[in-house]
Amino acid sequence: MDYIKIIEALVKLKIADEATLNALLAKCKKENKLFARELVNAKIIDDVKLLGIVEKIFSKPSINLTNFIPEKSLVTLMPKDFCVRNRVLPVSKAAGTLVVACADPSNINIIDQVKYISKFNKIQPVVSTENMILTILETHFIDQATSLKPVVLKETDAQKDDAYTQSKVEVLTDTGDNSSVTAFVNAVLTEAVFKRVSDIHFEPFETNYRVRFRIDGNLIEYTNQPASFAPAIASRLKIMAKLDIAEKRRPQDGRMKIRLQTGKEMDFRVNTIPSMWGEKIVLRLLDKSNLQLDMLKLGFEADDLKVFQSALALPQGMVLITGPTGSGKTTTIYSALAHLNKVDVNISTAEDPIEFNLAGIVQTQMNPEIDFTFATALKAFLRQDPDVIMVGEIRDLETAEIAFKAASTGHLVLSTLHTNDAPSTVIRIAEMGIPTYMITANISLIVAQRLVGKICENCKEPIKVEDKVLAEIGVPAEDIPNYKLFKGKGCANCNNTGYKGRVAVYELMPLTEKIKEAINKGATQGQIRYLCRSLGLKTLRRSALLKLKAGLTTVDEVLNASVKDF
Repeated sequence: MDYIKIIEALVKLKIADEATLNALLAKCKKENKLFARELVNAKIIDDVKLLGIVEKIFSKPSINLTNFIPEKSLVTLMPKDFCVRNRVLPVSKAAGTLVVACADPSNINIIDQVKYISKFNKIQPVVSTENMILTILETHFIDQATSLKPVVLKETDAQKDDAYTQSKVEVLTDTGDNSSVTAFVNAVLTEAVFKRVSDIHFEPFETNYRVRFRIDGNLIEYTNQPASFAPAIASRLKIMAKLDIAEKRRPQDGRMKIRLQTGKEMDFRVNTIPSMWGEKIVLRLLDKSNLQLDMLKLGFEADDLKVFQSALALPQGMVLITGPTGSGKTTTIYSALAHLNKVDVNISTAEDPIEFNLAGIVQTQMNPEIDFTFATALKAFLRQDPDVIMVGEIRDLETAEIAFKAASTGHLVLSTLHTNDAPSTVIRIAEMGIPTYMITANISLIVAQRLVGKICENCKEPIKVEDKVLAEIGVPAEDIPNYKLFKGKGCANCNNTGYKGRVAVYELMPLTEKIKEAINKGATQGQIRYLCRSLGLKTLRRSALLKLKAGLTTVDEVLNASVKDF
């Protein structure tokens, strides 16, 4: 907000002298008070007259919020902390347009953020005073963060001065106060835990320091702070992760654990990388309580689950879980390990990094600095009398060769690859240098997967979609009447996205005799896929359509999660 223009207008109208107004503004900045509110409290001007001045400054229509009571649907449209931070207030909506009261309607960046968060195609800004906007927000809007039981965030080797007793994020002022940096970092971590965030991005830029959350696969901006805080925040995070705070030229990896006053613990994987304006730091939240090890709840269809469990029951062979980064491969492979984890089964894993600790399973962390790689770990495992071996990822020919050797000598091998679908996995392994006869002799099952957003049950509503849209995405004409579609209109429960949580869709390709024969004859990826379809195997698209039919997801998510079938 440009207070200088307000001061100039007040002086011009002879409401107050410039020295008095400048002194009040300096006091407000020092005491972190709202200038517009202090103008009213000091009886220099009332809110209604101030509104008239602000209207002239911005040449925008104004709205008097003195007796305004927002509709319930508006209260949950955007997060309160966002509205307070940016001095915006949704006041009405109609025909795809959202009318928003703004203290500074000329700020295009804020208007764009409102458009993104509210999911409205058109935003109509009107001007109001900061005092009016904040009064309505304080009176009628519920702060989800502060409605939670206040928590104290502690490191497991907690220092006494690190306690932070507010759940609301503290807006930093450029004071250089290290304790405020500690409070800010603790608040961000606390909020991330409560909002079920999967990753936190701390990003330095020339003029600001941005923090973003990834929630259910979507990145959203959480807060912006002064750029001058970048070094202090980076140092605080690196201290918590036991990283070298003096090393700013190279990437670093670390881990940390926190414990909330509620008793909830959270592990974080920390990665730093140097950038033009400082170190970008990304934290991956490893929430054990959200680790779903029950295969029935992962998203497998009943017949696919039987195929998966049958492959895991084999005494030897290889089961591969494939998909891009963030597709849920770790959860699926950990659920398989939990299924196999019995007293009479010796399980060893080679991981980079170890994301979750599984009781009863020997898990080893790779360390390339001492030449402890997947390949060297696999060689050692073969001398450890294993029944089941899990390799975090097959990345090179050496690892692939040892894994296939293990699978052919009486061991069950589980591993992952980064491929788009099950047929392309065969081509990828062959391109690594593994002969096709080794592939067909040892791989029992290839599972490709994606994650699709689940419609928020709190704001779920039925929608109508034209039959031609369903036909275009692969729904058989005779099955179209059986599809009852829904969407989430957006609410506070789902951060106004319409989605709450995610569910996996799977493509299972067991290597049957016909598929083995085709692979040995040098079939292409397209030919293998066509053969799978003719054998009645479900593709990623077909699996996603089943979730759509069940009312769990949307057409957009089906399109994002899969490629079009042949």
